Amino acid sequence: MRNFAILKKYFLRYKYRILLGLVALIIVDGLQLVIPRILKYAVDGINTGKLATFGLFKFGVFIVSIAVVIAIFRFFWRYFVIGTSLKIQEHLRNRFFSHLQGLSFSYFNNTKTGELMALATNDILAVRRAIGPGIVILTDTIFLTIASLIMMFKINIILTFYALIPLPLLSISTFFIGRALHIRFRNVQAAFAKLTDRVQENLAGIRVVKAFVQESFEIYNFKKQNQFFVDENMRLVKIWGGFFPLLTLLAGASTAIVLFWGGRQVIMNIITLGDFVAFTSYLAILTWPMMGIGFVVNILQRGSASMGRVNKVLNTKPEIKNLPDAVNVTGKLRGEIEFKDIYFRYSKELPYVLKGVNLKIAGKEQIAIVGRIGEGKSTLVNFIPRVIEPVTGEVFIDGRNIRNYKIASLRKRIGFVPQDTFLFSMSLKENIAFGVPNTPMEKIIEASKIAQIYDEIMELPSKFDTEIGERGVSLSGGQKQRVAIARAIIFDPDILILDDALSSVDTETEEKIINALLPVMEKRTTIIITHRISSVKNLKRIIVLDNGIVKEDGNHKQLMQLGGIYKNLYEKQLLKEKLERAN
Repeated sequence: MRNFAILKKYFLRYKYRILLGLVALIIVDGLQLVIPRILKYAVDGINTGKLATFGLFKFGVFIVSIAVVIAIFRFFWRYFVIGTSLKIQEHLRNRFFSHLQGLSFSYFNNTKTGELMALATNDILAVRRAIGPGIVILTDTIFLTIASLIMMFKINIILTFYALIPLPLLSISTFFIGRALHIRFRNVQAAFAKLTDRVQENLAGIRVVKAFVQESFEIYNFKKQNQFFVDENMRLVKIWGGFFPLLTLLAGASTAIVLFWGGRQVIMNIITLGDFVAFTSYLAILTWPMMGIGFVVNILQRGSASMGRVNKVLNTKPEIKNLPDAVNVTGKLRGEIEFKDIYFRYSKELPYVLKGVNLKIAGKEQIAIVGRIGEGKSTLVNFIPRVIEPVTGEVFIDGRNIRNYKIASLRKRIGFVPQDTFLFSMSLKENIAFGVPNTPMEKIIEASKIAQIYDEIMELPSKFDTEIGERGVSLSGGQKQRVAIARAIIFDPDILILDDALSSVDTETEEKIINALLPVMEKRTTIIITHRISSVKNLKRIIVLDNGIVKEDGNHKQLMQLGGIYKNLYEKQLLKEKLERAN
């Protein structure tokens, strides 16, 4: 039960609601114990001939009245206990989602989306069942067991001991079966997570699946994963399915014992017929707690396994976090950036991507970073908003180590358009204004014009109110990139980073966008990463990365005169463009 410790503060917050619910539940259970006593007096009265018709009517009214009160209090315990479990589920799910928002980017690179979706839905639901119905059944089991035994002992001690003969076997089987249930349910949840991930990945990549005609292959993989999920459930059911028949067998054995010994005692006038009826009624009530043990074990083990999986995420600490003495960025940044002796690799097993990069960028300077694929261009700019951190080395902005800035305040001053453009399933207007909610429409229009997407938006039926679907599926790659650029512009950043943000548009459109961006770029430090040198050759400074270091640094003319990597890349691109035009 250590897994549930994290919920302590929620139980304390709602302690009075839970207490009221449990009091109502105990009242219901207590009233249920009164009915066998009424039956005892009624049967004994009938058996001795002392009970008239009016007496029977009076006992009937008592039972109906008790039933009405039970119904009222049953509503209250359901409202307070089950209602509170729903509130705790809401808090836990909000906490889980909020915690995910604070984790580093590397965590999501190593964790599948489908698994996180399963945790946020199926696992948290299992936790809610443990703290709602689980608490109810546990309270029922404890109270009814003790109370029923007391009432049975009052009727006949020896008969009660006979009725309890099967209980030790029940306790032993519950202990061992409970441990097996915990392990197998954890495996079921893990299998469900893999199944969810399989569906999520397929739907996210449905265009690729169809383009390569791999529908049959994907169906095969899904069936295979679905069968694995069924197999894990069947392994669970084999134990769970045998548990209830065992409980029923033990309950039946108790009933048979009572029928034999209790019947003999009635015949021998040791107990009255009314006592026997009451005793069998209490035994029937006691049977529910015996069955309840199975429910409690199942629900709590499921909840505990799921809570353990959720805790694993909640206990994960972000790799990139604020230092204790970190400060907020106050006012505007000058935008002076310095990379000092930067080394970086993505894991200990892989070689270094960057090997001692040293680079200074002046405030409001516009630079391009070029180089062959895989030379670490994107990696380098990802240090600026602290998406990742170098293995060794430091990054400074305005003379201060970026680790000394609070992360959120630093990122608010940086406009970043990454390679992998992501748009939300909202309107174009909402996507462009994503970083700055409640942005005036005129600013949205201005940003879209700079990004060269305005005219195409106006051709759409709903214009800026057009819903673009999941991940912007209704837009082309170039349109999505330009919407992302407009989103960065409207952010009004002090540092603007375009990480190969125009790779999906043609060369002519790319040059138009960069020319339109020039007035925006002049007001802030701008870093453009591109593979098309022709689009950035007019910038005053171009950096060439090669083999993990800054190999060349200068303007277009200077780099061409060097006759190195830059000249080679530029001439190859010119030749490629000529061939494309010729074709």
